[in-house]
Amino acid sequence: MRTKPLTAFAAIATLTLVLAARAEDDHRELDAHVHGHGTLNIAIEDKRVAMELEVPGMDLVGFEHEAETKEQKAAIEQAKAKLANPLALFKLPASASCSVSQVKVAIEGGDEHDNGEEKHADAHHDGGKQGGHMEFQVAYALDCARPDNLTSVAFDYFRTFAGANELTVNVVTAKAQNTYEVSRDKPELDLGGMM
Repeated sequence: MRTKPLTAFAAIATLTLVLAARAEDDHRELDAHVHGHGTLNIAIEDKRVAMELEVPGMDLVGFEHEAETKEQKAAIEQAKAKLANPLALFKLPASASCSVSQVKVAIEGGDEHDNGEEKHADAHHDGGKQGGHMEFQVAYALDCARPDNLTSVAFDYFRTFAGANELTVNVVTAKAQNTYEVSRDKPELDLGGMM
């Protein structure tokens, strides 16, 4: 059953490439990223839900340079700990019986890269980068016993991170592919017809 997780992640990789090509024109008109706005890609295949979150550091910790002070380093660690609990950030219907099987949190920015780390416990790593824009990149793998019940997502993410205002959510299932916008003012996503 090792191929199932890889297939879901391959679907996200394909989705990311397609959407990157489509969004390239938008990025020419805007900065590399917009504060308050991130992207969440969701691929649902069989009982596996693969999610990929990309968010500017400003949205999660209030700055995007290398963490310099004790408070900034603590803010990064707190953000990582919160990101390590996807079912608290992205509430799926209880009837879908989902559990977290993998979380990987990475921070990228400037000319350097944080290789990220598997998150099964707290990370002991200060993150942040010099120059450029710091960005959190998180990959989740969830297993859901009843994937047909994945009819909605409630975004407590906006309550958790005060600087986050909007997410573009790209969803791919065996039945459909769609792009949605969710926000602090509209923190619910209806996936009716996607499953």
